[in-house]
Amino acid sequence: MSLHSVPGPIGIFDSGYGGLTILEGIRRLMPEPDYLYLGDNARAPYGTRSFEVVYQFTLQAVKRLFDEGCHLVILGCNTASAKALRTIQQNDLPEIDPSRRVLGIIRPTVEALGGLTRSGHIGVFGTPGTIRSRSYEMEVSKLYPDFQVTGQECPMWVPLVENREADSPGADYFVQKYVDMLLTADPKIDTALLGCTHYPLLIRKIRNAVPREVQVITQGDIVARSLRDYLARHPEMDAKISRGGSCRYLTTESASKFSEMGSLFLSKHIEAESIIL
Repeated sequence: MSLHSVPGPIGIFDSGYGGLTILEGIRRLMPEPDYLYLGDNARAPYGTRSFEVVYQFTLQAVKRLFDEGCHLVILGCNTASAKALRTIQQNDLPEIDPSRRVLGIIRPTVEALGGLTRSGHIGVFGTPGTIRSRSYEMEVSKLYPDFQVTGQECPMWVPLVENREADSPGADYFVQKYVDMLLTADPKIDTALLGCTHYPLLIRKIRNAVPREVQVITQGDIVARSLRDYLARHPEMDAKISRGGSCRYLTTESASKFSEMGSLFLSKHIEAESIIL
């Protein structure tokens, strides 16, 4: 049996901890597969980095997950999905191994928005990198040319989460500030997407800050349903996934630091391994 046909875990990559919210959504829906999470925490955040640097870092991570036996890798990071996915799919996969797959989280998120908004006015909360890449506007315009998308940069939300301030009164101020800025820019918004995987840790405050008629959407469940549908349509890939219900965590930072922060994101204790990319 060649290495290419040995079943392996589903790989999930993020620049930091946020992709754990994607992993959690996927594991809730599909607990049977094995999973391998890789966080490039030593070089996070990616949101402020150039396209070229994000692409190089993401490619290194994807190659590492392939080396660990993954046939399918999910970029559980909006910045990597925006800045690196297409180049890796078009230029690198054909050379590395045409049978392997790398999927992002922006496209499936946008596909789901069509069935959620009634007004056709969508707000996106994101990092400066994601918002300035205009990835959501571009993807939405391809699928739903009549929809109006308004992006709102939220530079303080990730630091609040990573400094364990998500439940603090200070977080209330910065949540309300960005919500008000978004709804001032387009008062007709009825669907607000959390376009960064850290933001679900602030969701209670965000839902309290928006008017009742505005629904707040997270990506974990959307990506999970999309992945399940993808595997149903691609049985050849489904057959390459090992199913032991296990999950390993790799980080380019200190393993103990990742275990501590990761436990905050997942609300349970985890053990990570430190690697060098």
